[in-house]
Amino acid sequence: MVTTAGSAPTPGIILHLRSRGYRVIATDVDPAAPGLYLADRGHLVPPGDSEAFLPRMRALCAEEGAVAVVPLVDEELLRVGGLAEDGVAVLLPLPGFVAACLDKYRLMRELDAAGIGVPRTRLASEWPADAFEADRGLVVKPRTGRGSRGVRIVHSVGDLARVVAESGRPADELIVQERIAGPEFTVSVVVWRDGAVQAVVPKEVVLKQGVTKYAVTRRDEAVIAACRAVQESLRADGPFNVQLCLDGAGVPRVFEINPRFSSTSALTTAAGVDEVAGLVEQALGTGPRLADRWSEGVAMVRRWTDEFMDEARFTSHGISPAPASAVPSRDPGPVSAPVVPLAGR
Repeated sequence: MVTTAGSAPTPGIILHLRSRGYRVIATDVDPAAPGLYLADRGHLVPPGDSEAFLPRMRALCAEEGAVAVVPLVDEELLRVGGLAEDGVAVLLPLPGFVAACLDKYRLMRELDAAGIGVPRTRLASEWPADAFEADRGLVVKPRTGRGSRGVRIVHSVGDLARVVAESGRPADELIVQERIAGPEFTVSVVVWRDGAVQAVVPKEVVLKQGVTKYAVTRRDEAVIAACRAVQESLRADGPFNVQLCLDGAGVPRVFEINPRFSSTSALTTAAGVDEVAGLVEQALGTGPRLADRWSEGVAMVRRWTDEFMDEARFTSHGISPAPASAVPSRDPGPVSAPVVPLAGR
């Protein structure tokens, strides 16, 4: 089962797993999510941060006979781990690591305590009493969140006060970081429950718009060492994605960690490390460790693409893309959202 069927990278993951011989079930809150129609079967679920999410996922896993789940959005990560109690392999790091990463302030403190380079970071509520100089500006962002949502760059204390006020969030729910303006990397760290790092694949970000659009694999030993140090110190024991920038001295500064597969996992696979399918096989006890052999200089250009199928398969999921006004904005409960029939559209 693969979640977040509407996310940009998810259709590619679904099609790749199907090409590897897996029967793939896709889930999303939105009936217009394209991955729902590219999987063997698609289902609607409540939002991942709702109380109804885990019961619905449990029912679907039982109904579909799912043996593994690949969660791909932050809101559901803390709850979806509960499926492991039912004997379903959940492709995530350990719960403590997930919780630490989802709180960006806590994560920065834990990484700093472990001697891993991070930007200087404060809660907005600590500013300016505990301020620091930042020649390249400051980054203000929510303490929790994803996809660069709510991230602002400011260059003065006055701008900082305005951005905090405009955010509509309490100051202790925002963090302020020094801006590290060097090259940015998004890094796949491949590890499973034995804790041994199987591969580290750094990708330099060329263009980012919420998610990484263009990137290229780049072998940087300092970046690789920093990412290995994260596993050694914080023990993810599951797949994770490190986001960092190099400072003026070329030292990696980790500014975020996604405790799940990266949105650029397709590039990791294209470079030679099939992290998603490989770890699914290991979680099911059917596959070997992955080798840390990959090609440098492989570039990814993320684009829209079209898929074609006959109408019978398209309608076989029992759902169809609804207009925006018909998509439920809140928890749809333990049953699917209303179906909008194809007839008359």
